[in-house]
Amino acid sequence: MKKIAVFASGGGTDFQSVIDANEREQFCIIEYLVASKPEIGAIDRAKKHGIKSLVFDKNTESKTEFYARIAKSLKEAGVEYIVLAGWLMVIPKEFIEAFEDRVINIHPSLIPSFCGMGYYGIHVHEKAIEYGVKLSGATVHFVSAEVDGGAIIMQRAVPVEADDTPESLQQRILKEEHKMLPECVKLLCQGKVQKSGRVVKILE
Repeated sequence: MKKIAVFASGGGTDFQSVIDANEREQFCIIEYLVASKPEIGAIDRAKKHGIKSLVFDKNTESKTEFYARIAKSLKEAGVEYIVLAGWLMVIPKEFIEAFEDRVINIHPSLIPSFCGMGYYGIHVHEKAIEYGVKLSGATVHFVSAEVDGGAIIMQRAVPVEADDTPESLQQRILKEEHKMLPECVKLLCQGKVQKSGRVVKILE
């Protein structure tokens, strides 16, 4: 069974969606949670489910040292895939190259809209409403050196209602994220995600 590591920077609801789906279907081993700072909610979720945590503490190491440590730990543990589930630290090119085509991310918009540097969390939904789009949604994609620029694996559209606030839109999109992310992790671990350049096919 494939081993994965999940990277999270906040409460960890996307992380929890992968935990819950995996407890139902057992499609992977969640070897590590990697947390971008101490005392975030995702760490509590990992403890509750017996998942080890690797934590970045800016008071004790640099980002360069952290990513080198994480890469070493994941390789030693035999982790094959990395899942970014609300990860807010830019990942260096060297790390991405070390795990090429094995890192995926979930982003709360229909890429290429409302993505890239500065587009994260509630800001994405604020911009979508401000622009007046009628559809938003979520995207799971491979991670490349360009922020939110990797090949798209799956997308789900969510209508933007006339009375939506950024918060209400965020909650409806989160519901789709919590279905789509575990599905993509499962397909990846089953070898059903085929990537050729920017084109990704899901095999039956």
